[in-house]
Parts: sequence; structure tokens; C-alpha cells
Amino acid sequence: MKNNKNNNNWLIILLSSIIVSFILWNTYVFVQNFKTEERNKMELWSLATLELIDIEGEISNLTLEVLKKNKTTPMIKVDNNGDIEINNIDNLNRSDSLQINNLIKKFSLENEPIKIYLSGNHISTLYYGNSNLLNKLKFYPAALLIIAGLFGFIAFLFFRSSKIAEMNLLWSGMAKETAHQIGTPLTSLMGWIELLKNKPSEKKYLKEVEKDLQRLNIISERFNKIGSKPKLDKANIYDEIEKTIDYLRSRLSKKINLEFDNSKQEIYVYLNKQLFSWSLENIIKNSIDAIKEKGKVNVRVSKVNEYVKIFIVDNGVGIKKSVRNKIFNPGITTKERGWGLGLSLSKRIIEEYHNGEIKVEESTIGQGTKMMIKLKGIE
Repeated sequence: MKNNKNNNNWLIILLSSIIVSFILWNTYVFVQNFKTEERNKMELWSLATLELIDIEGEISNLTLEVLKKNKTTPMIKVDNNGDIEINNIDNLNRSDSLQINNLIKKFSLENEPIKIYLSGNHISTLYYGNSNLLNKLKFYPAALLIIAGLFGFIAFLFFRSSKIAEMNLLWSGMAKETAHQIGTPLTSLMGWIELLKNKPSEKKYLKEVEKDLQRLNIISERFNKIGSKPKLDKANIYDEIEKTIDYLRSRLSKKINLEFDNSKQEIYVYLNKQLFSWSLENIIKNSIDAIKEKGKVNVRVSKVNEYVKIFIVDNGVGIKKSVRNKIFNPGITTKERGWGLGLSLSKRIIEEYHNGEIKVEESTIGQGTKMMIKLKGIE
């Protein structure tokens, strides 16, 4: 149903948002952990410098390794006596005190300075900034958002273009379907006129002409209602199905047996009679076309709780699994001839106009297909 489609779309959007949020949160946690690791590394570096100051003998290899390994984190160590030690900062004029002070302020905003103590006395302060890798990682969430936004925009354009293509196909099919629907009674009318010219006294021909004119009027009403919200009236489902069956039976090959299990019950639903008849007619015709030579199509009604189910069963060629989920899309057809519009229109009529459901209940290659229309009944 249309509501189910909208719910699925919102579910996809919600899941996508949760996934993106999860990635952003994990990126944030990773960056914070990386900053913590860098601070630990800087504290270790400050302890290594203390060993240089408080040395009584040879400096250990571990201290040398700690001092030599840190080549990525920019730092400025300021002693209490005013001496400044600068590491891992390129393109800095060491005699420019203003530039150095600006860097110290910047580093203080990025990370909390580390105070270095010797024998309980504060001897210097270490200011350090974020490494190039950390600075790049800070832009990763923004880049991820931009990528997600671009992906969403591309998906929107693709969806929009596919919908436009689908609409173009639908309108093209509608034009062909109109010509097909009108062409049948028109051809019949032309034949009756020729007969009347030869036998003007035969009144039975006039009745057939009247039937075809009524058919043209029904077709006109059907296409008129497709473009607007149709009015739904209370109707006995058995009576409406019987009318469609009677019309189709008179035009069927004798090799096709169209059965309707009419129990003469009174089961009421809200229908637009013309559109429902069109939808049912399309499904039955599709079942008839699936029968190669001789066969039958059975239509029956079942009341299940508050719902009315109409089953259309044929013993035709069946529908392949690969096509089954696409059978209601415009342009999809299992027939050698046709435009793949009938079932698409039927789906729109049943689901959008009647808030019902239409689907392939089951299908077996070489054995036949069972279609189902579900409508809400009136208690």
C-alpha cells in the first residue's frame, strides 16, 4: 500500500541517519582518544627532559628514544628564567617574540599546558599543539557529512529522474491503452453499421450498437477518474464482480472457461465501480493471456475478519520469480505483445484509490498464478 511505501522510505532515512550518526560519534571518540594519547606522549617527553636536567651519570637509552621519537607534535617549552626551547615547528622566526607568543596562546587553546616540576618546584611549562595528523582527523567528520550529503543529493537526483522516466512511460502507456480501449468498441460499431446498411430492419443490431456506445462511455469515465480523487460508494462486491465477469465472458474464446463462485451473499465494500471493474478486468485479462491454448480462470471471494479478499486463479504459464516483484511496475510485462500498463493501473486503483492491496499470492511455472485483491469490508 502507499502508506507502507512511505513508511519504508522513512525507515530507510532513519536507518541511514543512525548509521551516519554512529560513524560521526565513533570518529569523535577516536579523535578524543588520539588527543589523549598525544597528551600522554607529551607528558612522557616532559619527564624525559627532567632526566636531562637532573642527570647524575649517563642518560638512559629509553630517555634518548623518547626525546628522539617525538618529531610530529609542535611544542614550545618555556623555562622560568625565560629560556625558550622550540621543537617540530617549521618556518618560525625564533627571534620574533610576537609570533612565538601567538603560538603559545594558540597551543594553550588547543591543549592544556603541561607544568614541569623538579623537586617540588615549578621550573618550566610545556605548550604543545595538535599534530598534522590530528588536525586532518578533525576535518574527517565534516568531510564525511559532505560525502553523505552528496550521496543523498545523487540519490535524490536518481530517484527524481527514475520517477520522471516512470511517469513518461506511464503517460505513453496511457495513450496507447486509451487507443486500445476505445479501438475495440469502435471497430465493433463500424461492423454493426455495415450490417445495418445491408439489413436495416434488424433491431438486434441496434442493441449491440447501444452496448458498444455504453462501453465507450464507461471507458471515458474510467480515464476521467484516473486524474482525480474518485468517489467511493457502498457496493455489493459479488454484484460488481458479476458485471465484469458477464462482460468478459461474452467476448472470450470458447477454449477459455471463466468461472465465478458467486454465493449470492451480500458483502459490502466502498468502491468506485468503474475503476474497480477496470482493475479486475485487467487482472482477469492478464490471466487469460497467460493461458496458451485451453484453460480456465477462477474468481472467488473470501471474507477474512474485516477484510474482503478476491482471488483470481489461472492455470497458465506462471510468472518467473525474477519478474514477480516487478510485475506491477509500468512497462513490465510477461506477454509478447502489450505495454505493461494494465497491472500498474490496477495497483494504483486498488492501493491508492481504495486503500487496499493487490499482489501475486503464488505462482508456479507451468501450473499457473494466483492473484489477490484485498479490500476493507463494511460491517
